[in-house]
Amino acid sequence: MNQSMHTAIPATYQAQLEELQGRVIAITGAGDGIGQAVAVAAASHGAEVVLIGRTVRKLEAVHARIAALGRAQASIAPLDLEKAVARDYDQLADALLQRYGRLDGLLHNAGMLGSLAPIEQYDVPTWCRVLHVNLTAAFALTQVLLPALQASADASVVFMGSSEGRQPRAYWGAYAVSKSAIESLSRVLADEMENLHKVRVNVFSPGAVRTRLRRQAFPAEELGSLPEPQMIVQPYLWLLGPASRGVSGQSLG
Repeated sequence: MNQSMHTAIPATYQAQLEELQGRVIAITGAGDGIGQAVAVAAASHGAEVVLIGRTVRKLEAVHARIAALGRAQASIAPLDLEKAVARDYDQLADALLQRYGRLDGLLHNAGMLGSLAPIEQYDVPTWCRVLHVNLTAAFALTQVLLPALQASADASVVFMGSSEGRQPRAYWGAYAVSKSAIESLSRVLADEMENLHKVRVNVFSPGAVRTRLRRQAFPAEELGSLPEPQMIVQPYLWLLGPASRGVSGQSLG
């Protein structure tokens, strides 16, 4: 396993204007929340962004925001991670390779909370949906995009982590289990890529952020006290850009 000297994202890091210039970065759940914020930020620093999500209307709105920046182009790749079948993944991967020839960054931002309930009462179909969206779909998308990632001279895969995945607690059910499994998936892939391909793989947990999923999990919480997604994009730019070169197999945040 790659044991980098870097075990934390530099607290003072601020991406330079051209930091992601020429990089191709795909982001799931790019229609709103953290995914949208990172997509716009990456484009503002020169990246060509592939917007992956299930709601075309939302993706088009983000695409318009990026176009208005006048910095880099974006493309839309509709994909419903809950319902997609193998053909849908293959078509996305083929289209991406045909257009760009490679992929330099992949952020797995999309996720599903499911229910907050004790295991003895947890709804089995909901359990299966959460594990599929948060884990199996992330695995499947990574797998089909590995040829594009391996075609890059410096590729980065970032999985979205969570404190509930690192320290599982009562009632977090499928969400905690899926995020724990993401930690394992990331380490397995990082170990497999080490010394074979220039693909680094890490997990990042952003903490409490003002998102729709956070509101679902903590409905009584005062969201105004939490940072907006656009306020926490720098760690993602660090991970997806050249600044984190050599850092792999890490759980950060």
